[in-house]
Amino acid sequence: MESEVRAADGSQAQVIILMGSKSDLEFRAVIARGLDRYGVTHETRIASAHRVTRYLLDMLDGYERDQRPRVYITVAGRSNALSGVVDANSRHPVIACPPYSDRFAGMDLLSTVRMPGGVAPLLVLEPEGAALAAAKILALADSAIAGRINAWYQEFRAQAMADDHELTGG
Repeated sequence: MESEVRAADGSQAQVIILMGSKSDLEFRAVIARGLDRYGVTHETRIASAHRVTRYLLDMLDGYERDQRPRVYITVAGRSNALSGVVDANSRHPVIACPPYSDRFAGMDLLSTVRMPGGVAPLLVLEPEGAALAAAKILALADSAIAGRINAWYQEFRAQAMADDHELTGG
């Protein structure tokens, strides 16, 4: 869903989902569904910070010249250089959402948890949570996104209360 969300200044708010490789597509799909729920425009790209660094930096330069409100969500496992490189080369918020790997028993998350000084991507491990966090950030400048988040929370709370009433018979 490519919505026509506009920020307060009339520009289109946007999330860029950057994946380290094609193997992250399934994980990215969960993020995209969450962004669609809040009506947030999004675009997906693949650019490994290890394999195609110059390509990634050129891509970021293009996005950074665009003045629209933007959040990057980075999806990269193992050694998550992608989140650090994007954050170090962007003025926009970066949310690192690395896929969990049983192969490394979660130890690969340490590359996201510990970034060097001056590099501060946010870490959200659940893809649905990364979508919500990005939407909340963009909602600061876009009342339409804020309204959709509020409506979702009302439905979310109503369902929780309905579940309780069903359980207790009340």
